[in-house]
Amino acid sequence: MRSTFSARARKWMGASALAILAGIGGGSAFVAATAPSSAQTAKVVPAAQITPPAVTNAPNFADLVAAVKPAVVSIIVEGGENANPRDLQRGGPQFKFNFPDLPNDHPFKDFFDQFGQQGDQGQGDQGQGGPGQDQPQRKFVAAGSGFIISGDGYIVTNNHVVDHANKVTVVFDDGKEMTAKVVGTDAKTDLAVVKIDDGTDLPFVKLSDTEVRVGEWVVAVGNPFGLGGTVTAGIVSARGRDIAGSAYGDFLQIDAAVNTGNSGGPDFNTNGEVVGVNTAIFSPNGGNVGIAFAIPASVVKQVTSQLIQNGSVTRGFLGVGIQDVTNDIADSVGLKDAAGALVTEPSEGSPAAKAGVKSGDVITAVDGQPVTNALDLSRTIAGKNPGTAVELSIWRDGAEQKISVTLGKLDEASAPTEEQQQAPAEEPAAPAPTSVGLTLVPNSGGEGLLIQDVDPNSTAAEKGFAVGDTILEVNNQPVSSVADFEKAVQAVKDAGRATALVKAQRDGNTRFIGLPITESNS
Repeated sequence: MRSTFSARARKWMGASALAILAGIGGGSAFVAATAPSSAQTAKVVPAAQITPPAVTNAPNFADLVAAVKPAVVSIIVEGGENANPRDLQRGGPQFKFNFPDLPNDHPFKDFFDQFGQQGDQGQGDQGQGGPGQDQPQRKFVAAGSGFIISGDGYIVTNNHVVDHANKVTVVFDDGKEMTAKVVGTDAKTDLAVVKIDDGTDLPFVKLSDTEVRVGEWVVAVGNPFGLGGTVTAGIVSARGRDIAGSAYGDFLQIDAAVNTGNSGGPDFNTNGEVVGVNTAIFSPNGGNVGIAFAIPASVVKQVTSQLIQNGSVTRGFLGVGIQDVTNDIADSVGLKDAAGALVTEPSEGSPAAKAGVKSGDVITAVDGQPVTNALDLSRTIAGKNPGTAVELSIWRDGAEQKISVTLGKLDEASAPTEEQQQAPAEEPAAPAPTSVGLTLVPNSGGEGLLIQDVDPNSTAAEKGFAVGDTILEVNNQPVSSVADFEKAVQAVKDAGRATALVKAQRDGNTRFIGLPITESNS
């Protein structure tokens, strides 16, 4: 049979093709292609074990993980609330995990039922009560992560992990359990500190003193889905992320696999230092899609030190409404770059108002440190203690000036009220068109001019002006008539600028808008 195959193969494929076939197939193919005669002995080449070359450039985190893992813990929380949390971490919609409705014979049925039932434990019956009736408080068990930052048992985690907790249990990597108490929480940064009862000589890790860079490796350790002790790795994808629900932003974005239950867990750099605390994930279904957010170590240090010392966090308070500076706004006020925070309105009686900060001012720096945008200013002021004197660099009327402000304390009593006294107009006036595509009428219910119509082909329409908006100022000049409006617009043109700064109000919210006043609008 071999001789017949070889003859046919030579005739159809040719000698060169047979040589290639032998090279691919190895020893056995070579024997088949060169069928020996009866006088020859077939030589069988034994199979050899494959020994691939060692990969020397791949990252290996085994030693790092072995060193830091004892300081990373799982946190089990028992508590009671009226809502029924079917989310292990109850961290808002970005953490929502939809448990699949699997058939009874599905291999993962028991796995998902285990987690789904954790939110249903305790008193109360779903069938009891009805709409509008008070439901009995239901017990829940939730799981998260944390890490020890001192030998006597202080542990950092997320606020939403221990929220509404009646009992906190810390589970170590070796399975040992200890009871902990909540020392303090801070909802604004979603951080919390708990302490192990009678903790002594515990393994702990250090918060990094240096800012992590985009592209650096990070290793996340935590308790995803209650599994405990899970390690994933990735890189820092971005810095300074502003995600919904946070008052201060500045989150790290990482692509390490982070899931429900990782909340409160640490992200380590290659030196074994904590550079971030996992707090949120972006996911359409509750699972990892490679976008997770962590609180940077610099914020964690500042907040946890206050929680340990005082049980709460105090922040500096300036007392201004602010918005970002767009390119149009920068052009309208004569700024070279679109940076800083534009003051929409200082709160009455606030530290800023007392120091002389005005609506329309652009805060460009605090104590000489440039302010990039409104969020940057919020973080900077919140990071300072009440009673601290700061020097604001203000851009006003085309020039920079310095204003010294002593910060107040951010609390409910000092929050802005936005109350305004509105005086009715003496007599109504007819709507009148303007040179920028807006039809205006004096506001009979208060200050400024109401927009009655917007030319859909105008720049004003492109910039978002809408019927019902109130125009309060143009070029920092109050306007109460169409004549005032046109006079202010002309003053901008006479000054050689192509954009007018318009202060507008919608639904009680005040904003500044840079409105180009090109010839096409005239």
